[in-house]
Amino acid sequence: MTVPAKAVQAYLDIRKAIEEVVRDYSVPFSEKLLPDPFPQEQHVPTLVLDLNDTLIYTDWKRERGWVTFKRPGVDAFLERLAQFYEIVVYTDQLNMNVDPILERLDQKGCVRHRLARTATRYLDGKHYRDLSKLNRDPSRIIYITAHPDSTLQPENSVVINPWNPETVDTALLDLLPFLEYVAMNKPPDIRATLASYQGKDIPTEFIERTKEYQRRMKEQKPRTGLFGRH
Repeated sequence: MTVPAKAVQAYLDIRKAIEEVVRDYSVPFSEKLLPDPFPQEQHVPTLVLDLNDTLIYTDWKRERGWVTFKRPGVDAFLERLAQFYEIVVYTDQLNMNVDPILERLDQKGCVRHRLARTATRYLDGKHYRDLSKLNRDPSRIIYITAHPDSTLQPENSVVINPWNPETVDTALLDLLPFLEYVAMNKPPDIRATLASYQGKDIPTEFIERTKEYQRRMKEQKPRTGLFGRH
């Protein structure tokens, strides 16, 4: 039995339309997810933050429905780092869910940009944060997440433990000294700095390196007493 040509063409047209729709949902909505930076802010690094289990925890129970909890220290974390970074929240959640959460979470306007599911890249059933589409220098991007497989650029990632309200947590606050140091010292490539901490707890390792540096500086500096150098 032969299939009529019109039926074949109709099938091909339908398939093409479906493929176009799937492609639209598979790639970020733009090649430049963020607007061009202001000329006076070219030197400012970009701090990209995941949302769920990183800044917040969302829980559902039959008796009360959905409830969102914010991670301990998130207010101080955002307010402090907004002085050093362009802060972007990048999540795989829907815009309709993200906007109300951030309106309450970020009442001081520390987050410059919000990117939701339509800005992710969809591969093999998973939504990835594609940092290459941010319209920012990749050597000046840090991505903080509780999900190490959530981005296509792990070399930019700082992975912290997922949080839930049942655990005592200081992960965000513990990162502040390291993140401030990076922003103020402006390494040529942040990815190289992150690579030097690979496999280590960044806050702990940063403190140890700071102590070692101070010790070396003290040994090199001439000791001065009340009556001058000795």
